[in-house]
Amino acid sequence: MVFALSHIILRKDMQIGKMARLGILCFCFVLRGADRTAAIKVDQAGYLPHSPKLALVSIEKGTAAASTTFALRSASTNGVVFQGKLSAASSDADSGDQLQTADFTQFNENGSFYIEVPGLGRSWEFTIGPDVFSRVYFLTMRGFYGQRCGTAVNLSPDFPQYRHAPCHLAGAYDASSGKTGERESARGWHDAGDYGRYVVNSGISTGTLLWTWELFGDRIKDISLHIPESGNGTPDILNEIRWNLDWMLSMQDSDGGVFHKQTSSRFCQFIMPEADQSTSLVIGTGQDPYKSSCATADLAAVAGIAARTFKPYDAPYADKCLRAAESAWRWLERYPNVTFRNPHGISTGAYGDAHCQDEILWAAAELWRTTNQPIYAKYFVENYAAYLDNIRADNPPSWSMLADFGLWSYVLGNGPDGKAVDAIKQRSIAAADAITQRTAANPYHVSLTSRDYIWGSNGVAANYSLQLLIANRIQPNPRYVETALDNIHYILGRNTFSLSWVTQVGEHSFQHPHHRPSAADGIAAPWPGLMSGGPNAGRQDQVMRRLVAAGTPPARSYVDETGAYSCNEIAINWNAPLVFTLAALVPK
Repeated sequence: MVFALSHIILRKDMQIGKMARLGILCFCFVLRGADRTAAIKVDQAGYLPHSPKLALVSIEKGTAAASTTFALRSASTNGVVFQGKLSAASSDADSGDQLQTADFTQFNENGSFYIEVPGLGRSWEFTIGPDVFSRVYFLTMRGFYGQRCGTAVNLSPDFPQYRHAPCHLAGAYDASSGKTGERESARGWHDAGDYGRYVVNSGISTGTLLWTWELFGDRIKDISLHIPESGNGTPDILNEIRWNLDWMLSMQDSDGGVFHKQTSSRFCQFIMPEADQSTSLVIGTGQDPYKSSCATADLAAVAGIAARTFKPYDAPYADKCLRAAESAWRWLERYPNVTFRNPHGISTGAYGDAHCQDEILWAAAELWRTTNQPIYAKYFVENYAAYLDNIRADNPPSWSMLADFGLWSYVLGNGPDGKAVDAIKQRSIAAADAITQRTAANPYHVSLTSRDYIWGSNGVAANYSLQLLIANRIQPNPRYVETALDNIHYILGRNTFSLSWVTQVGEHSFQHPHHRPSAADGIAAPWPGLMSGGPNAGRQDQVMRRLVAAGTPPARSYVDETGAYSCNEIAINWNAPLVFTLAALVPK
């Protein structure tokens, strides 16, 4: 009953469209979850057979004494298959929780199970098996298909109720672009909970997914995403990437520069995509040269990667990408730091960035890696040292700081400058070692520091995993992979809320993303495969400030509310590193 009551509290500010379903939903959770307890935290997707398998047990306030034992039970028979002792309690400063560990690493049999603690209750069910993350990879990668703009979307056959008609087909140039008149509005991904398309956030998102293919393509090449292009001879992850890359290419002007974004002038209400009849505007900087350097460098980097990844499947398209990347580079030589801020009359996301040199470094590395042309190697070698300090144990990549991608790409591409390669390797391994040590010492076994509970903290956790897996590619170390997996366990339920932060993954997943289709479609459950931003000590929205008290521990600064956009929005740049990490865990 504790769980059901907490769920009612989390749902009390739901949008009107979902209020009618509140009673039914909560009643269902009472029936299904009355014997479950959020005090036992597990990865609700599951555990790999030969990896560490830990559940966490929080000591409830008012409990006279901590429990001492736990049992692992079969979900099908309820029989005990493993028993163990709980560890001594440790204190987690970021959540305020007192935690004990249930370690069942020695148990390696496949199946569905749950943890039971005498006098406390049982956990949500989970699976042990070699492919426990294949379904999660499928859902989170297919989540990008659900974000498609400019077309009808239908998540059949898996989720036939989730669909929308063609959307945002009316486009035009905003005055800030230096152009006038109608303009094509086609393709791309809705960026987050809104319907805007942003080149800068598409940059890290699309680049991360292209790297997913380059590093883990052998694991995911045969996974069908059940998208319209499935079966066309190109791996589905590349099919989906192309939908967004086509839009990014369309944002390039004839001089090589790239416009910053294509959005309406302001955010629409919580309506379905096809109901948003506002014109999708190509928005520029408002003054000559009208394009932004960060957007242009993002396209140069991403199209540079695409030029090599698509070549085996569509050589003319790969050539098109390379021409676009090289044209963007030539523009950057003239305009290396044209920054962006929202022009007058535009209030959608700015993605403003005062420095674009990190994006240019990334572009240089990717273009060198694809073309082997001296111009790009020369730029990289002359500029990389200024960014070595960016590779740190407390500074994973983000949309506004992409130097790490450039540094790592140079190493992964076997860059010829030995001094640069050695320096980047040393920084990467030192950072990975420090992240691994910090995560092992954290009671929740998550890589986040206290300062990391920001807007999109779950994306930060996923990017720590990306950083660790890149380090593992540079210098293999199973501890890096295990630590990357720890962050997945955190995201999928081994956290203070015992909540899976990926929609429709696990028995107890979050229900109310700040995501317009999920709020407006008349369906109780949200669109599948989308990760919540997660706890955010900043509490930048009114709903959070009303429901989460000032001084709440950072890891507890979260509420499952549609209106709580600063903790519960979804975004493509958070899903992308999650997909990257999950792809590394899919069996070959």
